[in-house]
Amino acid sequence: MSHYLLAIDQGTTSSRAIVFSSAGKRVASAQQEFRQFFPQDGWVEHDGEELWQSTLQVCRQALEQGGLQATDITAIGITNQRETTLVWDAVSGAPIHPAIVWQDRRTADYCSGLKAAGHEPMVASKTGLLIDPYFSATKLRWILDAVPGARERAERGELRFGTVDSFLLWRLTGGKSHKTDATNASRTSLFNIHTQQWDAELLDLFEIPASLLPEVLDCAAEFGTTEAELLGAAIPVLGMAGDQQAALIGQACFEAGMVKSTYGTGCFMIQNTGTTPVVSKNRLLTTVGYRLGGQVTYAVEGSIFVAGAAVQWLRDGIKLISHARDSEALAEATGDACGVYLVPAFTGLGAPYWDPKARGAIFGLTRDTGIKEIVTAGLQSVCYQTRDLLEAMRQDGAAEPSALRVDGGMVENNWVMQFLADILGVPVERPEVTETTALGVAYLAGLQAGLYQDLESIASHWHRQQRFDPRMTVSHRSKLYDGWLDAVKRVRSEG
Repeated sequence: MSHYLLAIDQGTTSSRAIVFSSAGKRVASAQQEFRQFFPQDGWVEHDGEELWQSTLQVCRQALEQGGLQATDITAIGITNQRETTLVWDAVSGAPIHPAIVWQDRRTADYCSGLKAAGHEPMVASKTGLLIDPYFSATKLRWILDAVPGARERAERGELRFGTVDSFLLWRLTGGKSHKTDATNASRTSLFNIHTQQWDAELLDLFEIPASLLPEVLDCAAEFGTTEAELLGAAIPVLGMAGDQQAALIGQACFEAGMVKSTYGTGCFMIQNTGTTPVVSKNRLLTTVGYRLGGQVTYAVEGSIFVAGAAVQWLRDGIKLISHARDSEALAEATGDACGVYLVPAFTGLGAPYWDPKARGAIFGLTRDTGIKEIVTAGLQSVCYQTRDLLEAMRQDGAAEPSALRVDGGMVENNWVMQFLADILGVPVERPEVTETTALGVAYLAGLQAGLYQDLESIASHWHRQQRFDPRMTVSHRSKLYDGWLDAVKRVRSEG
C-alpha cells in the first residue's frame, strides 16, 4: 500500500500544496499566488481570508492532479512564512485586521524605543532574537492597539493570535485546535527557547495577554484533524515547522555544523548547532532548529529580507524582464564583473546589519549600463548577502562548511548557483528535490505517522542533483565583495 503525505507550504507570495510519496518523491502539486498590500512605506500586509482560501484550493487541486482521494493521505504537514501575524475572532475565525507580514517595518520606532530603554539584552537572552520589527510580538501589540476594542476583547479571551500555521490549523480543524510548534513559537519574541514556554516577562514587556497564545507542541505531534467536508475526509495534521526550519529538515541537516540556505522571497541560512544554543557575537539569531520527542536541536540563523523578491521587483516593479527565468541568460551575457551593485534594502536590511531604515539603491551606473547589467546585479545581490551571513558565522567561530546545501525557487538558476559558489569560496550542492521546505514538513508528518523510524531513515532519501565548485580567483572574489560592502555602507541609515 502506498502512503502519501500532503504538505501545505504557505509562503509569502503564494500558497502551495505538494503530495509526496513516503520515499520523498513529488506526486502532485498546485500553487496559487495571492495579493500583496503595501498601505504605507515599509508596510506589508496579506488578506488572511485569501491566505486560507488559496491554501484550501491548492490542497484540493493537488489531490485532483494526483488522482487521489483524501482517504489516500496518511497525514498533513504545515509549513509557513514565519513571523507573519494574525489575530482572529475566537468563535468565527475571522481576522480582525489584515495579516502583518514578516517584512513589515511599521513598528521600527517602537523597537528603537525598547532598545534605547535597555530591553534588548533580556529579550535576546530568553529568545535568541534581537528587538526588530521582523518578529511577531511588536506586530501583535500594534494590532491590539490599532484596532478599536481589540485589546479589551483580547483581555476577555475573545481573540486568538497565531502565525500563519496556527491560523490555517484553526481553520482546517474548524476551530478545534489552537496550536503551533516550537520553531514558529521561537520566532515571536514571546517564547523562551531555553524553558520552551511562553515567557511571562516577555508578555509583560510587549503587553500581550496570555489568553491569545496557542499551545506549543513538538514539530512532529498530534496537532488536530481536518474537518471532513474540507477535503473529502478527515486527515490528521501531524507535522508543523516554520519554513526555514522545515527546509533544514528537508535538506537532512541533522548533524551539528551542517548548513543550508533557502532562496525564496528572502534568503535564510541556518546552521545546525546541536543541543546547545550558540549565542552569536555578530548579530545572527539563535533559534529552535527543530524539537522532536521533547528534545530541542538549536540553530544559528541569518535572515535576508529580499532575495527572490529582488527578481520579482525586476520583473513586476520596473519590468526589466518578463519572466524570472529570463534573468539567467542576461547574466550569462553580462558576466560577473559588470561594476553595478544593487542593494535590495526595500524593507530595510536584515542580518547581520539589522537596519530597518536602510533603503534600496543601485550604484555604479554608467552611460553603457543597460537592462542586463541591472538584472545581473540583482542576482548577484542575493549571493553577496549570503556571503555576509557566512562571514558572520565564520567570525562566530563556526566550523567551515564542507558544502552549502541550497533550495528554493532561485536555485534552479545555474548562473546564480555558480556565482554563489564563487563568491563564497564554498561548494554549493543542489538536491534532486528542491522543494525542501514542503518536503521537510512532509517528513515530520510521516515521522509522527510511523512511516519513518528516525531522522537517519529520512536522511537516506536526500540525494544531490548537482554540485557547483568555486572557480573564481581569491583576488577577484575579494574585489567584487569589497565593492558590495561599500555599496551597503552607502545605504545604511547609520552610515
